[in-house]
Amino acid sequence: MENVIAIATQPDNIPIIGMLILILVCLGSAMKQAFRHDRLIQKGQKDRIFEEMYK
Repeated sequence: MENVIAIATQPDNIPIIGMLILILVCLGSAMKQAFRHDRLIQKGQKDRIFEEMYK
């Protein structure tokens, strides 16, 4: 574990770590929205998905 921290905190690798964090945040947001849309489809409110996308 110490080696991973030593490698990750080197100046060349910090932007890569930042990009990984941004990817995880965007993926989490997309999955949250997808699950919300799936619930609307199951409730039979498929027409509300378009309205939800533009909130």
